[in-house]
Amino acid sequence: MSLVRRLLLVVNAPGSIFPWGWPWTSGAWSNRVHGSYLRFPADVPSGGRSVVLHLRVRRFTCRNSGCARRTFVEQISGLTRRHGQRTERLRSTLAAVGLALAGRAGARIARVLGVSVGRSTVLRLVDALPEPEVAAPRVVGVDEYATRKGRHYGTVLVDIETRRPVDLLPDREASSLAAWLAERPGVEVICRDRAPFFAEGASAGAPQAVQVTDRWHLWHNLSEAAERTVAQHRHCLRVLVPAASEPEPEPAPEEEPPGSPWPTGHQFADRTRSRHAAVHALLEAGHSRRSIQRQLGMTWRTVKQLAEAKAPEELFTGQWQNRPSVLDDYKPYLDDRWSEGFTNAWKLWEEIVPLGYKGSYQRVRAYLHKKRTSPRPVTARPPSPRTVSGWILSRPETLTEPEQLQLKTVRTHCPELDALTRHVRSFAVMLTQLQGEHLPAWLDAVRQDDLPSLHTLAAGIDRDLDAVIAGLTLPWSSGVVEGHANRIKMLKRQMFGRAGFALLRKRVLLAQ
Repeated sequence: MSLVRRLLLVVNAPGSIFPWGWPWTSGAWSNRVHGSYLRFPADVPSGGRSVVLHLRVRRFTCRNSGCARRTFVEQISGLTRRHGQRTERLRSTLAAVGLALAGRAGARIARVLGVSVGRSTVLRLVDALPEPEVAAPRVVGVDEYATRKGRHYGTVLVDIETRRPVDLLPDREASSLAAWLAERPGVEVICRDRAPFFAEGASAGAPQAVQVTDRWHLWHNLSEAAERTVAQHRHCLRVLVPAASEPEPEPAPEEEPPGSPWPTGHQFADRTRSRHAAVHALLEAGHSRRSIQRQLGMTWRTVKQLAEAKAPEELFTGQWQNRPSVLDDYKPYLDDRWSEGFTNAWKLWEEIVPLGYKGSYQRVRAYLHKKRTSPRPVTARPPSPRTVSGWILSRPETLTEPEQLQLKTVRTHCPELDALTRHVRSFAVMLTQLQGEHLPAWLDAVRQDDLPSLHTLAAGIDRDLDAVIAGLTLPWSSGVVEGHANRIKMLKRQMFGRAGFALLRKRVLLAQ
């Protein structure tokens, strides 16, 4: 006889459970024996096989006619609950599986373990879990997470000392953060990035707390400014390329005859010539322009232009082949990059788009194709601005000897890049050794040099100076918050965007 006994159960009355198909009559209560009642809750599987408990519990009847409940069934503490088809052990097990894997994957794992359950049931068990009791944090980290990237964002709050998330907010508004902080007056330190809405919310909700900007974000902002500065002085990088022989001048392109900018055989040119001939033939035959308009099905303006043109080539003036191109303003830049040895059309198109180019990639590709098919030789390629900025941002002792020599050469020939290197390395000392008190002097030194990108960074730091100084002085950081934001991405993708904020919050706070 099999050790596994499967019973389909249904709740028919408060506290009572009957197998399917039993009629709801007093004579059918065959499981009720001398005031007792049988229950069959499913328990945790054993060895991959289902386990069903047979419990005999007492059943009581209320003699108060005004009571809404007529019968009461005894519950076993820690094992059963009212209307429960599973033991508390099995409920907690399935809830733990749901917290780790969500619904669909959790249901698959549960079947492997020996429990047949649907994905919606797993999610309901997770949703029924009580809210975690979290002590008010003293040091809290704040960051954003995307529920729908680029459209909707929320806020995650983490206890920096315990490294555990304490709450999730459905938006990233300053008012929501301020309200959350106002309910927890014990917050002393707030770690955040330089987003303005977090700064406003922290100031309004916890004015007594010290705000600390994240050091990683400060270094990231400095690295972006350094790369822009190197890109603005890319001509200084040519000193790293060995001198090449003077290339032969490109042959001048053959010019079309002035009277025929479009060759014969072009569809538009041939159509214009035939229409011009037809209009002038009718004019010589004595037809009026109105008559020609009706016969040829043209507009009055078209007939007028064709009639007034002595030759069809006059109508070609001002067409697209003679118009200025949107690429004209960027051709000198492309020529400089080409002479540096950079010939990748797609990369060059990506470089001129931030400079304001609105045209297509095909136009850039066609222009470079003409240069590529010309007999002009391609010179050696200097290091890219990102490579040089990487040398500047790295520790000097980690650079190889050739890299150190090349960086020294660039700094010798370009005072701006030399000043940039000095500022970056002095900021790195402040950041790694927590010397935030030197930041005002560093900002003054930056403003004395002609480095627009660093001036923009300095202006942004001035708007949040106290928090930046605290970030370069105190040991607190938002690194753990960034880790939880990345974890939220994984939890969100497990649910394929079908779950709401409430379930996501439960999984973030309870699944550790």
